[in-house]
Amino acid sequence: MNYRAIWISDVHLGTRHSQVGKLLDFLRDTECEQLYIVGDFIDGWQLRRKWFWTEDYNLLIQKLLRKNRKQTSVTLITGNHDEFLEHFLGLNFGAVRLVERTVHIAADGKRYLVLHGHQFDGLAHFNRLLDRVGSALYERILDMNVWVNRVRRILGFGYWSFASYIKLKAKRAMKYVNDYEEALIQFARKSEACGVICGHIHRPEIRQVGDVIYMNCGDWIENCTALVEDFTGKISLVHFHDSERAESEEAAKEVLPANRIPVAWPVEAAEAADGD
Repeated sequence: MNYRAIWISDVHLGTRHSQVGKLLDFLRDTECEQLYIVGDFIDGWQLRRKWFWTEDYNLLIQKLLRKNRKQTSVTLITGNHDEFLEHFLGLNFGAVRLVERTVHIAADGKRYLVLHGHQFDGLAHFNRLLDRVGSALYERILDMNVWVNRVRRILGFGYWSFASYIKLKAKRAMKYVNDYEEALIQFARKSEACGVICGHIHRPEIRQVGDVIYMNCGDWIENCTALVEDFTGKISLVHFHDSERAESEEAAKEVLPANRIPVAWPVEAAEAADGD
């Protein structure tokens, strides 16, 4: 599939649960003019605790560099887990831009603020120790997530993110997600942008809120999602799991090209849902 722009976030290279293989498949199946890596590409926190690096990580970096050589403009945005990159902000590594935030102008002329979003997370911003403890706990929950889904596969059920369920329930109890999203929406409004594109909370979503559209890339730990813009300026959320990919390829034999990726929840659908 050819896109005008693609946004991915929260790959967390350095953790055992990073879905690098799926991300490589996604990048092989897509081409774009602009690729945004919206923070937490490398998990510096985890690498400082225990070094973990696989050959797939090298393949991913090589793939990104090859895309860059093919006239894909790559922008790397810093997050909280790869905050060590902030020392190099403003520098270009070849044609790869390293920034804290940027503005994307879509094909239809709309302006979207693009940033990781940890700057608007009160927990991450004001209590780094608690944030790191939460990150370590999240790693243990992900371990449990693997076992839960092994049992589900044996019983014939599809993938379900136990980790997302636990995390979302806990954060909803303290209004974490809503406060985070509202802060980003207000910031986009003050920046006179049509919308905001972010990551950080591992919750993929497109949602219209008044005159601002909130879009979260999700992650490549649990959800395997990305935001994509077509050549008319329409932005959609895509899901890329092995089971979904296999199903889409079977259906594609009759109606779609073989490398078509299922697209879900375009901006227009978000706007319609907000009006219902």
